[in-house]
Amino acid sequence: MAERKGGEIIADFLVREKIPYVFGICGHGNVGLIDCLYEVRDDVKLVSPRHEQTAVHMADGFFRVSHQPAATMTSTGPGSANQIMALAVAQTDSSAVFSITANVPTSQFNRGPFQELNQHHQADFNNVIKPVVKRSFQPTRVEMLPLALRQAATTMTTGRAGPVNLDIPYNLFQESADVQEEPAWDGFNKRRSGASLDDVNKVADWLADAERPVIFIGHGVTLSEAGEELTALAHKLGVPVISSPNGMGCIDMSDPLSLGFIGRNGAYQANQAGRHADLVLAIGARFDDRSASSWKPGYSWNFPHTKLVHVDVDHSELGRNYPPDLAILADAKAFLQQLLAEIDRRGGGDAGRLKGWQTQIAGWRKEWLDFVQPGFETHSTPIRPERIVADCRKVLPDDAIISLDSGIHHNWFMQFWEARRPRSMLNTWGYSGMGFGPSAILGAKLAAPDKVCVSICGDGGFTMVPHVLCTAVEYNIPVVWVVWNNFAWGAIRDLQYAYFGGREYGTAFYEGPNQTPYNPDFAAWARAAGVAGHTVTRSQDFAGVLAEAVASNRPALIDVHVDADIRPPATGAWEIPPVPPKEPVFGGPWRP
Repeated sequence: MAERKGGEIIADFLVREKIPYVFGICGHGNVGLIDCLYEVRDDVKLVSPRHEQTAVHMADGFFRVSHQPAATMTSTGPGSANQIMALAVAQTDSSAVFSITANVPTSQFNRGPFQELNQHHQADFNNVIKPVVKRSFQPTRVEMLPLALRQAATTMTTGRAGPVNLDIPYNLFQESADVQEEPAWDGFNKRRSGASLDDVNKVADWLADAERPVIFIGHGVTLSEAGEELTALAHKLGVPVISSPNGMGCIDMSDPLSLGFIGRNGAYQANQAGRHADLVLAIGARFDDRSASSWKPGYSWNFPHTKLVHVDVDHSELGRNYPPDLAILADAKAFLQQLLAEIDRRGGGDAGRLKGWQTQIAGWRKEWLDFVQPGFETHSTPIRPERIVADCRKVLPDDAIISLDSGIHHNWFMQFWEARRPRSMLNTWGYSGMGFGPSAILGAKLAAPDKVCVSICGDGGFTMVPHVLCTAVEYNIPVVWVVWNNFAWGAIRDLQYAYFGGREYGTAFYEGPNQTPYNPDFAAWARAAGVAGHTVTRSQDFAGVLAEAVASNRPALIDVHVDADIRPPATGAWEIPPVPPKEPVFGGPWRP
C-alpha cells in the first residue's frame, strides 16, 4: 500500500499493460494526467493529433496492425464527444482501444459546471459513449481506479475485442490515496476458447461429404492470427476461400483458392461459388448486408438450401442473419487448429477430390477477368479507376499496408485488390466512417515503421480530416495519401443516378453558377503543411509518382484525378429499402 496520485496510478498501469502510445489532445480536464504521463514518456509515448476523431482512428489503426492496444486521452466535454464516430468504427470492426476521458470534478457533480452533461444524471458522459464501447467505467474515487483499469483492460481484449472507456472526474488525477495495484491483464489472443470435439468431428464429416464447399472468412480470422491455419486447411482439402474486406490477406489473394470478396462489389467467381455451394464454413464473419447481397437468396448465398457451419467468438453473431445448421462458439485459430488435427488424424485430407469444383470456379474466374481486363490496361485522362488499383498493385511491395476510407474508391479496392498478407488492408467496414483511412494510416505506420503505408482516400473523406498532414510532419510519420479526386461524393451520386431518375443534387462539388467542378488544390495544401504534394491527371504518370513518393520515405500526398463516370461492375446486389436493388451488371442470381 502506498499513497499515490490517480494520474500516477493510470500512467503506471499503462506501462504494465504494455500500452505503448496515448493518442490524445490536451484540455483543462486532463492536464493533471498529462503531467503524470510525462514521468513515463520513455515507455508510453504521447502523440497529439489535431482532432480527437483522428486520435481514436490512429489507435484503431495501430491495433489492427500490431494487435497491441493503444490508449486515447481527451478532455472534458467536446473533446470526448469528438471521439464518438471513431469509437463506433472501432467497435463495429472489433478494434481494442483504451479510451480515457476526463469529466467534471466530483465536488461539482450536478451543479452545471463547465462542460457537464446533467440533463438526466450528473456527469452523464457515460450515456453518450455507451453505445460505441464494450463498457464504460466511471470511478469516482482514487481507490476505485486500480480495479476499473484492470476490468477495462480485461473487457477490451476478452472474446471479441473492442473499445472500452474510463470516464474519470478530473480531480482524481491529482488526488491521492493508499491503493493496492491490480495485476496487468495483457490478454489479447492469450486465452482462446475452442470447440467441442463432437462439433469438430461433425465439421470434418461434412467437409468430407461436400461436393461444392467454400470457406467464408471475416475479421475474426485476422484478429485471431489464424492465416497460417486457414491456408493449411484450404490446401489440405482443396476448399476455396471467400473473404470479407477485413479478412483479406489471411490467405494470399494470389492463391488460386482465394476467390476474393463477395456481394454487390465482389468478384464474380466469389458470388458464383457462394450461390452454388452446398456447404459454407463461415469463420469469424458476420454475413452483413454488403457481403450477403442484402440477404437476398441467390445473389450471394442460398441459405437454407446450402448447409451452414458458423464459427465465431461472439455468441451474438451466431444466427444473427442466417440460422446455422451448426453454430460453434470458438476462437478462429483454436477451432482451425482442432479441425486440422482431426483431418490429420483421418489421413490428411484429399486436395484433389474437389478438382471438378475448382475447375468450375476457374471458368467463372476467367469469364470475370476477360470482362474486366480491358479497363486495367487502358490509359486515359481523367484516369480510369482500374488503373489506380493496377498501379498500386504494381508499385507497392507485397507487405505494404493500405487503408481505405468510405467511398467509391473502397468499392473498387474491395473488388480488385489482392492483399498478400494479413493485416495489410484496413477498412472502415461495419460503420463506414469517413476520415478513418487518412487517420488510421498514421497509427498503422507507428505500428509497422518498416512497412510501406499508403492511404487511398476519397476527396470528400480527406477534406474531413486534412489536419492529418500536420500530425505526419510533427511526428515524422512517413505515410503516403492517394486522394481519389472525382469532384463528388461519388458513391452517393451514383446512387442518385441509379435510383432517382439520373438527377444529381448535393453530391457533386461545384464552384459558382456555371457549376465548374471544384476541389481545393490538394497538392498545394499538402505542401503548405510541409508534406510533399503531387498532382496526377494522366494515367501514364501515376505509377512513377507513387514509386517516387514511397521511395522518399517522407510524408507525401498524391492528388489523382479519377474518371467519375466509370462505376464498379456489380456482381451481387445491395438494397436500400424500400427501393428495389439493381440486378447485377455481370452474371446474375441463381436459385435452386
